[in-house]
Amino acid sequence: MDTLVAVVNVLSAGLVAFAEKAPDPEDVKAGWGAFAIFAGLALAIALLGVSLTKHLKKTKANAEAGVFDEDPEPEA
Repeated sequence: MDTLVAVVNVLSAGLVAFAEKAPDPEDVKAGWGAFAIFAGLALAIALLGVSLTKHLKKTKANAEAGVFDEDPEPEA
């Protein structure tokens, strides 16, 4: 049990030392990397929307053509 307490004390001391070395808030900026991630996510959403629209049009055309069974057989 004493070993566990010692390990927790060392880890907490290391965490406090790491937190004290944090940069100043005015030095932290989003930058081009964050913009690239944002643009990539926006592009992914747009592509998913295009794909969804395409598949919904196919489904509607198949439903109108009678591909799907509208009335399932009642179970006995």
